[in-house]
Amino acid sequence: MAEKIKISDLPLFDVAEYLDSDEMIAAYLTVSLEDDDPAELARALGTVARARGMTQLARDTGLAREALYRSLSATGNPSFATVNKVMRALGLKLVPQPVSAH
Repeated sequence: MAEKIKISDLPLFDVAEYLDSDEMIAAYLTVSLEDDDPAELARALGTVARARGMTQLARDTGLAREALYRSLSATGNPSFATVNKVMRALGLKLVPQPVSAH
C-alpha cells in the first residue's frame, strides 16, 4: 500500500509563479472575471501584481504599495478607479462582451 502524504508536507502552490506572460495573465484574469465576484477579481489582480512586482506597479499607478496590497487582497474592495489604474499599468483593458445564453 502506498504511503499516505500529509497535506502539510505538500509544497505551497502560488499561481503568481506561473503568470510569466501577458497571455497567461490575460487568461487568468478572464477566468477570474467569469466568476462574477468582485472579491475574486481583487484577489486575482493582487496575484498578478505580485507576479509583476508590487513596487513597480505602485510606481506605474501612482498608488501606495501598502494601499495596493490592501485593496488587491481577498478582503479588499478596490474602487473602479483603482482597478482601472492597475489594469492599465499591467497593459490590459476591460472589454465588454455580450453574455452568451446558456
